[in-house]
Amino acid sequence: MSPSQSAKKVRIAIVGASSLRGKDLAAVFEDRDFPASDIILLDESVVAGTLTEVAGEPNFIRPLSEDSFEGAEFAFFAGSAADAERNWLVAQHSGATVIDMTGTIAASGAGRSGISIPSLTSLFPALPPPGANGSAKKMAYASPSTPVIEACTLAAVLGKFVPQRIAVNFFPPVSERGVAGVEELETQTTKLLTFQPIAQTVFDAQVAFSLLTEYGEESKPRLADVRAAIVKETVSYLAGRAPMPAIQLVQAPVFYGYAFSAYAEFSAPVAASQLESAFATAGVKVAAPGDAAPSNISVAGENEIQIARIEADPSAAAGIWIWGVADNLRLATTNAVRIAEELLAK
Repeated sequence: MSPSQSAKKVRIAIVGASSLRGKDLAAVFEDRDFPASDIILLDESVVAGTLTEVAGEPNFIRPLSEDSFEGAEFAFFAGSAADAERNWLVAQHSGATVIDMTGTIAASGAGRSGISIPSLTSLFPALPPPGANGSAKKMAYASPSTPVIEACTLAAVLGKFVPQRIAVNFFPPVSERGVAGVEELETQTTKLLTFQPIAQTVFDAQVAFSLLTEYGEESKPRLADVRAAIVKETVSYLAGRAPMPAIQLVQAPVFYGYAFSAYAEFSAPVAASQLESAFATAGVKVAAPGDAAPSNISVAGENEIQIARIEADPSAAAGIWIWGVADNLRLATTNAVRIAEELLAK
């Protein structure tokens, strides 16, 4: 469905409007010409009253309250997990369809069968719809994080060729930890270059100029917790319909862009052109011959996963390598908006 084709204008609430995801979500609504009659910006009281702009119009961030979701058709949770945990049922009982981007619903199991990746709808039969979770009319949907979308896309496409194994190494950017993560990498970089002591409030470790397989003891969540959440959501979405990839995470000293290096091995060699065609059919942008491989910089503002030309492994006759990147904010927020578009189309 093209959003502009819908005659129905709906009211939308964004919880966590001041977060990186919240700001990007508002931009995606504008870019996709989503049929919104009104966008309510909600967040913690400390940022309430902040003047911002949505679709070229001034808007204020409002504090969360019991009547925040009155009249809203959709409630998007894009901020903290704590805000989502406290308010998603309130939004649902107010009559809004909840679309959660924080992982709260997926972690609780309340929206297990409601995990949705619209770009993969054509590859998998639809799962049974989620339960109403206490609401007579509305449902809750879990819109997964960028690495979950990437992992599920790899599994869905490669699964058609019956791989013996799939392994993915993800390189999360610091913006996955919000503004605080971005600021910590920025200040660490500056101070290290001027030989000053660095702050380690977010990661409890030096993330600048370094690759990390774990954070410091005081960092929450731990990198292992992030990995476990990605695995859990991927398993839940795939639901046995495609092979589950082995997943590892290495924290990278980059601000934005969720990169991955994936390896797959088959019982017999598969032509790279066949694989690339299958990825393109699934909405993945494959680099053209002679093009540079995608990077954290080149994917900024793009709403799809991008991969380099697929390479055969030189030591394994039926093994292949895939390098890919996606804008971690834009891919996740676009997925959430596409869920709402599909629901409106129905």
